[in-house]
Amino acid sequence: MPTLVLFVIGLIALVLGAELLVRGASRLALSLGISPLVVGLTIVAIGTSSPEVAVSVGAAIDGQTDIAVGNVVGSNIFNILLILGVSALIIPLLVNAQIVRQEVPIMIGASLLLLTFGLDGRIGRLEAGALLALLVAYVVFLIVQSRREQQNAALAAAVAGTAPSADTGKRNLPLQLLLIAAGLGLLVLGSSWLVDASTELARAIGVSDLVIGLTIVAAGTSMPEVATSVMAAIRKERDIAIGNVVGSNIFNILGCLGLAGVVSSSGLPLAPSVLNFDLWVMLAVAFACLPVFLTGRTIARWEGAVFIFYYVAYVAYLILAAQEHDALGAFSGAMLGFVVPITVVTLVVSVSRPAVVRRE
Repeated sequence: MPTLVLFVIGLIALVLGAELLVRGASRLALSLGISPLVVGLTIVAIGTSSPEVAVSVGAAIDGQTDIAVGNVVGSNIFNILLILGVSALIIPLLVNAQIVRQEVPIMIGASLLLLTFGLDGRIGRLEAGALLALLVAYVVFLIVQSRREQQNAALAAAVAGTAPSADTGKRNLPLQLLLIAAGLGLLVLGSSWLVDASTELARAIGVSDLVIGLTIVAAGTSMPEVATSVMAAIRKERDIAIGNVVGSNIFNILGCLGLAGVVSSSGLPLAPSVLNFDLWVMLAVAFACLPVFLTGRTIARWEGAVFIFYYVAYVAYLILAAQEHDALGAFSGAMLGFVVPITVVTLVVSVSRPAVVRRE
C-alpha cells in the first residue's frame, strides 16, 4: 500500500476512534460513579498509550532501545506542548483542581524518578519493575479516591432529596464498553499505520533511530492522544482532554518504560544525548504545567500557542543537532538568551495576576 494512502487511512481511523472513545468514556463515567477526570486519567490515558506500549516493548525486545526510550520521552514532550497547545487553541481549557494539586506533582515525581534511575546511563530491570509497581498503586488509588468522592456526593444528594437514578446508565453499560473498545481498536490501528508510513519516509532520508523515536514515532504513537484530546475539547469534555494528556504521561513513564525495561534482557541503556538533554526537556515541560495551570486554573489560547511554539523549537533543535548544522549555535543562543527568559517573565506575571484578583 502506498505510504501516502496508508497515512490518510490512519488519520481517518484516528478521528473515528477518538469520537467513539470520548463518547463511550464520558458515558461510562456517569454509569460507574467515576468522575470524567479519573476516566481520562485511567481508561482513556492507558488506552491511548497502548501504541507507545506496543512500540517501546517491541523495540526493547528487538534491541532497538533508542527507539524504545526516545518514543516515551518524545511522546511526553509532544503530549504537553503540542496536544494541550492545540486543544487550548480550540477552546480554553479549565483545569480541574485535582490536576494541579495531585496529578501534575505525580507526573513531575515520575519524571524525576526516571531521571534519577537513569543517572548511571541505564534503566535496570529492577528499576523498571519498581516503575510498574508504582503504576498499579497509582491506578488503584485513583479509582478508590474517585468512588469515595462520588459516594459522598451521592449521600449528600440523597440527604437533600435530589439523588439521581443510576439505572439508565447501568442498562447502557455494554454499549459504552463497546464504544470504548471500538474506539481504542481504531486508535491503535490508525496510529500504527501512521507510524509505519512516517518511519519509512524518515529512514529513506537517513534520520537516526533516536531522532525517529523522539519525533516521528513519538508523534505517531501520540496520535490517539491528539485525536482524543482534540475531540474532547470540541465536545467540551475538558476533564477528559487534560486528564488524558497528564495520565498518558504518567503511564508512559511508569508503564511503557517499566514494561519495556522488564522484557529487555539487559534493561534500557540511555543514550548520552537523552540523558544530557531530552530527559531534562521532558522534566522542564512537566514543571512548566504548574505555572500555566495555576493562571486562573485555565490554559488560555495564548498559553496554548506558546506550548506549540516550544514544540516546534524543540523539533528544530533536534533536526539541526542531527545534521550538525552551522545555525545550531545561533538558534540555541536565541532561545536561551531571549525567548525562554521572556516566557518565564510572562508566566510569572500571569501567575501573580489571578492571585491579586482572588485576594480582592
